[in-house]
Order: sequence, then structure tokens, then C-alpha cells
Amino acid sequence: MWKEISVLISKEVTLEWRQKFALNGILLYVVSAVFITYLSVGAKQGNISAPTWNALYWIIILFSAVNAVAKSFVQEHQGRQLYYYMIASPEAIILSKIIYNTGLTLILALLGYGVFSVILGNPVQDQGLFILNLVLGAMGFSASLTMVSGIASKAGNNATLMAILSFPVIIPILLMAIRISKNAMDGLDWSVSMDKLVTLLAINAIVAVTGYILFPYLWRS
Repeated sequence: MWKEISVLISKEVTLEWRQKFALNGILLYVVSAVFITYLSVGAKQGNISAPTWNALYWIIILFSAVNAVAKSFVQEHQGRQLYYYMIASPEAIILSKIIYNTGLTLILALLGYGVFSVILGNPVQDQGLFILNLVLGAMGFSASLTMVSGIASKAGNNATLMAILSFPVIIPILLMAIRISKNAMDGLDWSVSMDKLVTLLAINAIVAVTGYILFPYLWRS
């Protein structure tokens, strides 16, 4: 199965590289959203409060992740899905999608972090905790949105259905990520955020395992 996963991930990278307009559009969205935030808030480096910086950052990353992951199954034609059905297991397909989307979301999060630091300043005191939080947040967003994207694709790629189904899963992940990043910005000890880190990791594990178990039934339909 791991060989299938590696081949499917390389396929995702190849398709993304061929369709550069999709990736470039997402990158442009991140940079332009940060710049528009800078203009609208009127903030200069160091003049924006830490809670506002934190909230704006995660809102932009959330919508960037939605735009990046929503096309996971939408861009796959029905004939191509039938071909995947014959040559790969559904477990390999969902895991490859989650791993690839996690990497893509993490790249967008790091890019947004860099752009935020340049334009709005960097109030983060504990860089290690903040980066770890980014990794866990990217994993949670990718796992939940990938599974919901698969469900929406079987319902005629209904964007409204995807928004409704992803909302109850995304909100707990987003709240935990915001709280952990706030502790990192305040420079608090890791022990203060340990329970939140464990909670976020548990949510990610539950979502990933649920998708791993349920996706084969969805794929057979």
C-alpha cells in the first residue's frame, strides 16, 4: 500500500505542476489577502495587537486551505476515478490525498507566516511551538477537508454541502490552533499548551482514522 501511496502522491505533484494556475492562484490569494489586510487595518510593523494578528493569520490560512483542498476530488474525472478504483486501494487513495494536502497546506501556512512577518511584523516569541502548531493545524485541516471533499464529489460537487459538513470539524481544530499560537506569541512555557497540543493531535487522529475507515464505503459507491 505504501508503494501505491508514493505513486499517487507523485501523481498529485505532477498534476499540480502541470496546472500551475491553480497553485499560483492560491499563492496570489495568500499574498494579496495579507496585503489587503495591511491596507484595510492600516497597520504598520509592530502597531497591530497580537490577538488581531493571530486571528487574521488563521482566518487567511483557513480559507487558503479550503481553496487548496476543495479541489482534491473535484478535479478528478469520473473515468479517472474508475481507473484508480481498479489499480489502487481506497485506503491508499485517501491517505495519499491527506498527505499531499497536508504538505500543500503547510507550505501555504509557512508562506503566510513569512508574508505576515514581513508586512505586519512578527510578535511570536516561541517559534518552535508556533511551527509545531502550524504542522498540527495543517494536518487537521487537510484530513477533514479531504474527507468532506470526497463526500461532496459523490453528491455532485456541491460546495454548500462541503461547507456544511466541514464546519463542525474545522471549528474545534481552528480554536485549538488559535489558542496554542496565542500561547506561543506570549512566550508561555510548553507545559501550558501541552493539553491543547494533545487535544489537537487527538482530533487529527480521530478525523484521519474516521476517513480511513469510512472512505472505502464511499469509494465503492
